[in-house]
Amino acid sequence: MEGNGDILNFIHESNRVYSLDEKNNIIAEITFPPYGDCVVINHTFVDDSLRGQGVAGMLVKEAYNEIKKANKKAKVTCSYAIKFFEKNKEFADILSEI
Repeated sequence: MEGNGDILNFIHESNRVYSLDEKNNIIAEITFPPYGDCVVINHTFVDDSLRGQGVAGMLVKEAYNEIKKANKKAKVTCSYAIKFFEKNKEFADILSEI
């Protein structure tokens, strides 16, 4: 995970955080589209070249910050994000009742 926060330039859009390589290919992405009065964290992608370096966790934290800043709650359907929130209870305050 060393330095990836510096190397990866996270781009924040409405309901999406991602990073591009030098050829403008998506190398990391998390999406959390609106669903009723909350959002759904439904997709996390990390390119094979970045796997095992904590990038997916960084993406979930970026999404967490965006969701919290918007004063929204989140449902989680992405399998990685489900595991992340189970292991990192300090981020569970944004989770909505299912």
